[in-house]
Amino acid sequence: MKKNVKIVIIGAGFGGIELAKALRNQPVDVLLIDQHNYHNFQPLMYQVATGGLEAGSIAYPVRRIFRNYKNVSFRMTEVSRVDLVQNQLETSVGKIPYDYLVIATGSENNFFNFEHIKDQLLTLKSIPDALNMRSFIIQNLERAMVDNSKEPLEEIMNIAIVGGGPAGIELAGALSEMKKYVLPKDFPGLDFSKMSINLYEASPKVLAVMSEKASTKSLQYLKELGINVYLNAKVASYDGSAITLTDGTTLLTDTVIWTAGVKGSPIEGLPKESIIRGNRISINEFNQVFQTKNIFAIGDVAAHTSQENPKGLPMLAPVAQQQGKQLAKNILNLINQKPLKPFIYRNKGVMATVGRKKAVVDLPNFKFQGTFAWLVWMLIHIMSLVGFRNKVVTFVDWLSNYFSFDRPLGLIIRPYKRPEIK
Repeated sequence: MKKNVKIVIIGAGFGGIELAKALRNQPVDVLLIDQHNYHNFQPLMYQVATGGLEAGSIAYPVRRIFRNYKNVSFRMTEVSRVDLVQNQLETSVGKIPYDYLVIATGSENNFFNFEHIKDQLLTLKSIPDALNMRSFIIQNLERAMVDNSKEPLEEIMNIAIVGGGPAGIELAGALSEMKKYVLPKDFPGLDFSKMSINLYEASPKVLAVMSEKASTKSLQYLKELGINVYLNAKVASYDGSAITLTDGTTLLTDTVIWTAGVKGSPIEGLPKESIIRGNRISINEFNQVFQTKNIFAIGDVAAHTSQENPKGLPMLAPVAQQQGKQLAKNILNLINQKPLKPFIYRNKGVMATVGRKKAVVDLPNFKFQGTFAWLVWMLIHIMSLVGFRNKVVTFVDWLSNYFSFDRPLGLIIRPYKRPEIK
């Protein structure tokens, strides 16, 4: 009996999930592996951090996704490296052989010159990150309720967000709405005029990945929400109690949130020449990894550079999903000795929200902002969630928030203690 070809996919993100789905009922054995047993919807992570949604609303068990896929299995494990000679992975549960390997490991935070103090910064790349951020902010407010002469109230309450991309502006907007509508009701003893939300962007504009119109409108929305926006503002240092810019400006704050950039998260063992700018894996037009024949990469970790895209395609979920679908066809073509089809990204648009009735949408031939853009943003994100229950719960939570101006936050279920500066 002929043995099926084994395809191993590392990463249960947008690309990995889409690829595994596209291989359903094909004469191949698919093994999907990830260090977590759930798929999380990264674009709504900030909603968990600010109490708009619970973690279970944006996460879904991987095994449940593939319950009815007879040729797809899952293992929760961490990959340490790939052995190119033996065609196998070295993992925390032992060695895993493969015929074809797909790396869909996504991205990780890029701390640039702040690697040495990264433990002092709050991040938003995982559900534990989001829960830690929520706990830390509420813990600080509880601490502010106590008479504490050792630390200025502003230092405890102020929030600094470093990075004016989509994650930064969406988080800033959500925190501002918390400050205005929710926190004064939960902490009536605090003077929230002493709390400032500050957004620092090193470039001349926020939301640089979108159109000029979207960037300008987003800046207007941020200012309308009372957020202090600093452009051309490069952070020089943070000592745990104050953030300092290169021009000498300082802000007292216990809370610094890092959304200033990401980089690829490749695995060890690949050819050194295959790792290029941004710590991404160099691939060709078929998503094959440089200097390999049976290894592929998709999503944030992969970069196919060209004259049109000298830095590679943007790190967006639709890119990963489209690559996953196309790669499934190409791997089957390889198995059947048929020619491969180059991947062509079809840009369907990008969007971001700053707050209630404040969103921007850039479609290929049409750009719009405001209430309609906000409604479109909500609809697209609800429909993109995995699982019917998650869609319903998210819709109900958002509907309740719209009418009540409230968020189900305030629970410190897992207290977060920031490591001390060494």
